[in-house]
Amino acid sequence: MFNKTATLLLVILVLFSILQCAKQPAVKQDVSIDHFVGRWALSLSGGAGWLEVRQEENYLDADILWYGGSVIPVDNVVFKDNTLIITRNRRVIRKKDEAGNPIRTQTLTTLLELFLKEGELIGKQISPKKDGIGVEVNEFTGKKIPDLPAAPDLSGIKFGQPITLFNGKDLAGWELIDSTRQNGFKVEDGALINNVVQVDGQPHIHYGNLRTVEKFEDFNLKMQVNIPKGSNSGIYLRGIYEVQVYDSYKKGLDSHHMGAIYSRITPTVAAEKPAGLWQDFDITLCDRHVTVILNGKKIINNQPLLGVTGGALTADEFSPGPIYFQGDHGIVSYRNIVLTPIVNL
Repeated sequence: MFNKTATLLLVILVLFSILQCAKQPAVKQDVSIDHFVGRWALSLSGGAGWLEVRQEENYLDADILWYGGSVIPVDNVVFKDNTLIITRNRRVIRKKDEAGNPIRTQTLTTLLELFLKEGELIGKQISPKKDGIGVEVNEFTGKKIPDLPAAPDLSGIKFGQPITLFNGKDLAGWELIDSTRQNGFKVEDGALINNVVQVDGQPHIHYGNLRTVEKFEDFNLKMQVNIPKGSNSGIYLRGIYEVQVYDSYKKGLDSHHMGAIYSRITPTVAAEKPAGLWQDFDITLCDRHVTVILNGKKIINNQPLLGVTGGALTADEFSPGPIYFQGDHGIVSYRNIVLTPIVNL
């Protein structure tokens, strides 16, 4: 019954997509699947995404990042008539028993329809509304990401003058990414502290992320961070690559733990300290490669960045961008924040 239901929904979504295209004609580039294979930077409405399409031995496959969260595999990929069709499924709980156990779940299938126009990816996301009445359609575009260069020789790079990003006194040089959100950041005893206070019985407060006003290209970034037990934050390099800040002491290696490039690069060694202690970060971003030294141990060694991470301000990996700290996750403190730009490659 599940397979029949999912198939019927997929057919309905495909038919709807065709009807949408009929209403808004677009000239599709005559292409083969080879034109889609590769990594794509997705420009979404109000955010960024990423897609990698692969031709496996006997099938097509793809991984996707949609706004926030992690890079995840899609459920299916089909190429037909110059169009790539990707499906993503999400289980939703419809009913629970008195103990809170699910007794009825359904699968919502989202369809992505992609074609090429003058080398640009033109996309349409078609999602059923949760109540089953109608669908939502969102359009987006994508650009092919150039192949990664070889890992840079870090011993030969030259640096400019160090820039102190935080003066230890106030928030000069910093601003909220979204000025409509609550600012949880303040300065105490020379530290930049984010405290996300929620009051029981009161509406949830949405705290904002804090960014530097200035933008940067490649650099070395040093700072100290103090993360309380169970808390979570993130350091975004150029506003697009997140270095995870998380209380993961003794939790093992994972791409979501302290010092990882979130959901992309897992540290080779666990170097985090117990919660509540100041920890030292030494991060180098150079030519789409990253090195992370945590508490004096090299945990990521000049590894390639395949694309942006969840929460990126843009899908563009080739323009200057700010340093930004997540302010909407948990309590965290930063201090001694110094960026030294790379002046030659």
